[in-house]
Amino acid sequence: MTETFYDRVGGHEAFRKLVHEFYRGVADDPPLKEMYPEEDLGPAEERLRLFLEQYWGGPKTYGETRGHPRLRIRHAPFVITPEQRDRWLRHMLAAVDTLGLPEAEDAELREYLVRAAHFMVNAMEA
Repeated sequence: MTETFYDRVGGHEAFRKLVHEFYRGVADDPPLKEMYPEEDLGPAEERLRLFLEQYWGGPKTYGETRGHPRLRIRHAPFVITPEQRDRWLRHMLAAVDTLGLPEAEDAELREYLVRAAHFMVNAMEA
């Protein structure tokens, strides 16, 4: 059995830290935070962590509790502009910085996050 990316980067604790650090940034970024319908970012934090854990080879809890990710469909109600994408990436990549991952894993994670952020843009301006 081969070791998953999830295992190589530290499993649950690494993804918990990544997502927690990301949402600390979101909480202090009013234009980005206003996209989150819940005042408490805790539920969004848990959903993102579960999604990323599953995507990278960890537990399948996200799929078992929420079904297929359907990222574009789930985010369709929100206007996601290049500016919001860039804000999201700024906080997410800063969160990646806190992990101190080996170079190969760091590059792989960053590449995915940049690709995913670009994929989510659904409007050129608000």
